[in-house]
Amino acid sequence: MVLTAGCETSLQSSQSKADLKVDLKAAPQTSTKTIQSQPLDYHHKLQKRDMASVDLIVIHSTELPSLEMAREYGQKVHYASGTGNSGHYYIDRDGAVYQYVEDERVANHVRGHNERSIGIEIINHGRYPNWYHYGAQTVSEKFTPQQIQSVIALVKTLNQKYPSITSIAGHSDLDTGTMAAEDKPLKQIRRKIDPGPLFPWDEVMAEVDLKRLIGL
Repeated sequence: MVLTAGCETSLQSSQSKADLKVDLKAAPQTSTKTIQSQPLDYHHKLQKRDMASVDLIVIHSTELPSLEMAREYGQKVHYASGTGNSGHYYIDRDGAVYQYVEDERVANHVRGHNERSIGIEIINHGRYPNWYHYGAQTVSEKFTPQQIQSVIALVKTLNQKYPSITSIAGHSDLDTGTMAAEDKPLKQIRRKIDPGPLFPWDEVMAEVDLKRLIGL
């Protein structure tokens, strides 16, 4: 989930308004998908990096009801650099894949691991709208089969394109911090629980040639 400055870390041209379609160079065993490139307004301000240093893919749930709202949150500026919080890729409920940040730029999506990782955000309600209420820590929306198929295809494609990628993790696997619940300050809750207990890790891991990192 990417919401506030606590998560950590446009092209203002016609390019950001148009859906520039780029074929996924998928591995032979994956179905062919199309990535729609929709750079964030502050995209050009994000730090560039050497892709040889990227060894990790991080799976998120947006914890928001729609792609449109996820885009709105991604566009918000939280830092003096003029940038905000966002994943690189977003997968809607129909399996459509959108790229908001180029792989070669550092997106702010997970504490302590931004420089080494690519973030994939999956549209899902999660705990919306009371993310940090003690009584709202159970999620109920399942990911669609189309979303999971697209996750697998995208992960395979990225792994093929960047051999340095060897690991995959959920946001909550890496950000294990706790905080006081907003409605019950004496109670502690997890800051990040995404992609959440309904994400089919067994299905995904059976299809990708990466190791899963937990609790780093």
